[in-house]
Amino acid sequence: MRAVWIEEFTGPEGLRLREDLDRPEPGPDEILLRVRASGLNRADLLQSLGRYPAPEGVPDRIPGLECAGEVVAVGSGVRRWRPGDRVMALLSGGGQAEYARVQEALAWPVPEGMSWAEAAAIPEAFLTAWDALIRQAGLRPGESVLIHAVGSGLGLAALQIARLAGARAIYGTASAEKLSRARALGLTAGWDYRQEEFVRALRDREPEGVSVVFDLVGGPYWKANLDVLEPLGRLLLLGTLGGTRLPEGADLGPVLRKRLRILGSVLRTRPLWEKIALGEAFGREVWPLLASGRLRPILDCAFPASEPQAAYRYMAENRNFGKIVLLW
Repeated sequence: MRAVWIEEFTGPEGLRLREDLDRPEPGPDEILLRVRASGLNRADLLQSLGRYPAPEGVPDRIPGLECAGEVVAVGSGVRRWRPGDRVMALLSGGGQAEYARVQEALAWPVPEGMSWAEAAAIPEAFLTAWDALIRQAGLRPGESVLIHAVGSGLGLAALQIARLAGARAIYGTASAEKLSRARALGLTAGWDYRQEEFVRALRDREPEGVSVVFDLVGGPYWKANLDVLEPLGRLLLLGTLGGTRLPEGADLGPVLRKRLRILGSVLRTRPLWEKIALGEAFGREVWPLLASGRLRPILDCAFPASEPQAAYRYMAENRNFGKIVLLW
């Protein structure tokens, strides 16, 4: 089978498409997909750089945390799926290949009329955003949210979920062009992180601070995040685009004074039982919103699977508004 292969852990230039790999076989509780489209995530880029190793038992040279395709085989214990079913799936790795093994509980039907590319852009972004904002931060109607990197696939999923959850105001940071496009999806206001100091501008709008900060940047925004949170606010740490180290002089005082909650989250390394429970809840609560069109994946572009270097380079240059996918 063909698969994106990390030849060297040097980023996009270390990737190639291999065509000589054995097709995997599903375990008792797994299905085998003939993949038609694979989502690309920052985690994949980090893995290609050797900075995000795959969990034990997961292919360490084949990235890919989400995909969509047809079921071609099922394990002996599978009851939910049959060959020919169209599904989208969440994986811990190995999704950027012609065939992928998937736990049956971590797959969902592709909504009617949805393309393979759109379906492959859903699982990682929407499950992460929904779990963080609703299940962990407990976002309530009338609250306010700040989303860093709001133009990313994950950021745009969070923007839509916050809007449907009844957020009073949704703010964001990104480039000026991405902010302009995000306003059409419900962004209240935003600031270009390359040119503007967002803390003062946000506090002018929200003197008491925002209820939730959804942060994909990490260390460099630590102080600013604490400054803009209201008392009892929640900081969601979901990515480290800017690095993991806190700035010099980082102060824990605001956490205590404001009684803030700091919540870190990642899907990939969670135990299987927890992922299964999360996947079943996602199917009940979020899949219907995707099937009805009230939530929708925002696609930036699709690359042929034969061009992994170009796709990864495009992401590394931060050019995408929404999701990047590979087509098989």
